[in-house]
Amino acid sequence: MSKYVLISLPSTLDSLKATIADNGTVVPFTIPSFKIGTLDALVQQADDLAKLDSACQALVAKVGDSLRTLYDGDDQKAAEQKIVNDKPTDQYLRSFTWNTVRYRADKPVGELVSGLQKDLVTIDNDVKGKLNQYSQVKTNLTTLQRKQTGNLSTKSLTPIIDPAVLVQDSEYLETHLIAVPTNLRKDFVKSYETLAERVVPRSAVELAHDDEFVLYAVTTFKKNGAEFQQKCREQKWTPRQYKYVEGGKEEEKRELERVAREEKKVWGEALRMVHTGWSESVMIWAHVMALRVFVESVLRYGLPLEFVPALVQTNSKLVKKVKTALDSAYSYLGGNAVGRDKRGKITKDDAALTSEMAAAGVGGHGEGNEYTAYVYYEFEL
Repeated sequence: MSKYVLISLPSTLDSLKATIADNGTVVPFTIPSFKIGTLDALVQQADDLAKLDSACQALVAKVGDSLRTLYDGDDQKAAEQKIVNDKPTDQYLRSFTWNTVRYRADKPVGELVSGLQKDLVTIDNDVKGKLNQYSQVKTNLTTLQRKQTGNLSTKSLTPIIDPAVLVQDSEYLETHLIAVPTNLRKDFVKSYETLAERVVPRSAVELAHDDEFVLYAVTTFKKNGAEFQQKCREQKWTPRQYKYVEGGKEEEKRELERVAREEKKVWGEALRMVHTGWSESVMIWAHVMALRVFVESVLRYGLPLEFVPALVQTNSKLVKKVKTALDSAYSYLGGNAVGRDKRGKITKDDAALTSEMAAAGVGGHGEGNEYTAYVYYEFEL
């Protein structure tokens, strides 16, 4: 997973490249010149964008997890689906341009924020709806498969039971099917007749067995059937519900095949939706970050607009070196808030920092992010 740093500085791209050196790849991050409102509006927009940024990050992470889930944890196959506007994600970010068709750059920043927020909610709902549908179909298929492959306490009895062993159409008697753990079969044979009143003596017939359970048929009077089943449960024996239906075996097979086909179909639909969800959510997030960079750059550096936005592609090991190099070169932008000690190490004056932040009209870079002397956003995809 690549680590990215989105920065904006009153500098040049060549200077940034020289500062970053071999710690990452620096490319331009083209941002239009948007309409600038009042200072109060900019401060509010900076706050709104910080919240929207967090929502974008959460959705991108959720969609990425969904891709892995659909591919049963295969990261490589999931990565192949991470395409944005027909480009691999890293290529899309490195060649980012503002989508002026969907988000006209001549609109006020507030309108652009609202449009991006609306689009994010829409794609979130679309992805969630299709994944919920797939989850339901998958659960249905798993339940049917378990009925075919589970043990005798859970699997379907339709292929196992010979209807001839069942008491049918009797006014007084009925047959109960009981799954008894293998290690309790002797206790069952010894005690089932006295478990409740009116159990037909010597009526227990072994119908099937597997590694865990033995399936018995036992006949009782109908009026004592409920009591017998309850007593069985108390003994850790499992009463199985079963009603003979002519052609039931074939019907179960057809139902399993139908649901399997449906699961395959809806899996494909879910994959296409999540693929679209990745493209849309990353695209929206990139536009939100572009707006954040613009708004905070205006708040930080003022007018005229003389700042260079850039994207640094690096990794988790080198990102600290990127930050250190930037601090060393541009700490002077923090004014009294950022200085150096006798050894030349960057230091921060908390009191001056608070004053500088208030004067700039910014509150840092979102929850959990450290204030820097320049516009700096760190993220990974």
